[in-house]
Amino acid sequence: MIYKSDCKYFRGDVPCKPHKNNGVHCEDCPFYQPTEGRLLIIKLGAIGDVIRTTPILRKIKQIHPNYEIWWLTYSPEILPDVVDYKLNYTFENLVLLQNVQFDWLINLDKDMQACSIASMIEAYKKSGFWLENDKPAPMNKAALPKFLTGLFDDVSKENTKSYPEEIFEITGLKFEGEEYILDVDNTIDFNIKNDGKKIVGLNTGCGARWTSRLWSEDNWIKLINLLQKNNFYPLLLGGEQENEKNIRLSAETGSEYLGYFPLKKFIALVNKIDVLVTGVTMGLHIGIGLKKNIVLINNIFNPNEFELYGRGVIIQPEKECKCYYKGQCTNKDYFCLDYLYPETVLNAVINQIK
Repeated sequence: MIYKSDCKYFRGDVPCKPHKNNGVHCEDCPFYQPTEGRLLIIKLGAIGDVIRTTPILRKIKQIHPNYEIWWLTYSPEILPDVVDYKLNYTFENLVLLQNVQFDWLINLDKDMQACSIASMIEAYKKSGFWLENDKPAPMNKAALPKFLTGLFDDVSKENTKSYPEEIFEITGLKFEGEEYILDVDNTIDFNIKNDGKKIVGLNTGCGARWTSRLWSEDNWIKLINLLQKNNFYPLLLGGEQENEKNIRLSAETGSEYLGYFPLKKFIALVNKIDVLVTGVTMGLHIGIGLKKNIVLINNIFNPNEFELYGRGVIIQPEKECKCYYKGQCTNKDYFCLDYLYPETVLNAVINQIK
């Protein structure tokens, strides 16, 4: 009896799926699929960051259809099924990775942890970032532009490329509009009684770290009232941090708020809406991944970095934001988002519905 350890389905520690499902053995298995290479992606990051990195999987599978894909992240639960090994950032998995030979390693994070991992893992080819002089550094020439935008605000402001374009460039690949990959459970029902009205999801949070991009509750209330007057169905969205705020907004306006949910269920809820109004959050990238029309509220980031795939609009305050990439507003003269008006957001929603 033989076994074929080069097969995509071979595990070594447990029976493979073809054997469990069909009782086949390696010597005559019709499901045998030899692996021609092994690739590791390191993108630890926040969930939204991981989601917006998934377009690269489409290109990799196109040029290397028989590669085995591994991914190391803090959020393996969000990875699509095209990833063969979804690895959480644990000591055990770091030990595992040190003992696997990869054909290609791609590290798209510039933090010390990710760069140190990229430095110690064996791979015939490496793209992205590693440690040099005990500091993060680009390990290939193509990674230098993205590295510099993270060092100098003036360079970052001059950038004209979207995030997918940048990460494709790092790997030497060409971005050709490849979409996010996001799995969704369509069996989850929320019993939303919108009476045929278009559902406008209002993602009201921005994360505790980024109060510089927090639109006021008064503005959300005014927007909800305007949406209701224009025969839309506002649906409040958010996580645990936004729960109390969304309860207040719902009580004040009569708009629907179903509560906050685990990630899988939240994705299913966002899938029910027609237009998403959101800041730069995880919810934004979920909406893009679900191919929703987006009204993106932005003030502190370079708008060129967002790829909405022709299904959205970016709206910004009428007064200049002076707190580029800062978590808290430092402008003593005014708060720029006070100059982004609910009427502007309403008009953007109407245009996205059209």
